[in-house]
Amino acid sequence: MIRITQLVHGKGTVSEALKHRKKPPHQVPSRLLAFAETRRPVVFWNVTNKCNLACAHCYINAEPGLDGGDELSLEEAKAFIADLAEMKIALLLFTGGEPLVRKDFWELADYATEKGLKTVLSTNGTLITKEVAAKIKACGIEYVGVSLDGAKAETHDAIRNQPGCFKKAVQALKNCAAVGLKSGIRVTITRDNYREIADLIDLSLDLKVPRFCVYWLVPSGRGKEIYERQLAPHETSRIFDLMYQRARDMDPGKMEFLTVDAPQDGIYLLNKLREDDREGYENAVKLLQFTGDSCSAGDRVANVDPVGNVYPCQFAQLEEFKVGNVRERKFSELWNDPENPILTAFREKTKFLKGKCASCVYKELCGGGCRIRAYAEYGDIWAEDPLCPFVVDAE
Repeated sequence: MIRITQLVHGKGTVSEALKHRKKPPHQVPSRLLAFAETRRPVVFWNVTNKCNLACAHCYINAEPGLDGGDELSLEEAKAFIADLAEMKIALLLFTGGEPLVRKDFWELADYATEKGLKTVLSTNGTLITKEVAAKIKACGIEYVGVSLDGAKAETHDAIRNQPGCFKKAVQALKNCAAVGLKSGIRVTITRDNYREIADLIDLSLDLKVPRFCVYWLVPSGRGKEIYERQLAPHETSRIFDLMYQRARDMDPGKMEFLTVDAPQDGIYLLNKLREDDREGYENAVKLLQFTGDSCSAGDRVANVDPVGNVYPCQFAQLEEFKVGNVRERKFSELWNDPENPILTAFREKTKFLKGKCASCVYKELCGGGCRIRAYAEYGDIWAEDPLCPFVVDAE
């Protein structure tokens, strides 16, 4: 995750991070979670593969009609949550499928809060009435990320494969604001919606949404089926330029801009700051070095699927990248196993990079981009990230 606003405006300086690093996780501001001295992961938990939509790019192939399969039972899920709490992970992100369709979701959310975990929710927003928004806040969830894949109803509804879901997602954002629940917009950019990003930012401002997060398409799940809709590197750079300009010109307290699934965006941002001769360039370099905002898969980020399989990230849900299963061994034990070959490889990824990523002078800051995108393109997890726009000199 590249925190554009934070890096451009110097929010979350190194000195501020050091000030908070000795505090227990529950006392550290959410935006400084990445500065934790102990690298406890952010855990993306697909609580179910059931969903009321069938989105074109869904990385878990969720859709209506699925029965949930062999998803973790309430008892198993609570044991998993208790282990995460004892481990003092940085953050638990409830996702799916659509988390709100799981019948015992509220019990799980309450239990996580009771155990002292920071929790957030990733949702399509269609089920968030004002009453549901209030319930989300009451059970201790601190933030709701709502997917909105277009500035127009016809664009969003086509991508989400259901008429009327744009209107419901927009209303969900309004409902969250009405009850004082922090929310943000998440957009996966493809050729089907990239021309609407400027308008979508304007819509977000109109809705007073404080966070705008861009996901670059990753070929996972149904995302593989539409990967020809991915933008070319020079096109993603133009989108990033727009977000950089908006972040630079906007009061940082008004909206936060971020990108996900392209660590090379951090290097692109540094180059933009250097070109602009901004005083914050050196601080931005230090922030990237300190936070390690490269590919966090297998290190600062973990994924657990509905049946308890553990993967380095939510886009790496393939048998060859399976770390283990929480039904067979506690997550804390799996994640801290120094002999696990998958985690070891992901944590030392810069040693194995190939192509231009191997010789790039920025590889320690970037980490080589997205490994899953490289794997899908070349059949080699250590190949270069095809989305990277840089042509750089070797060391």
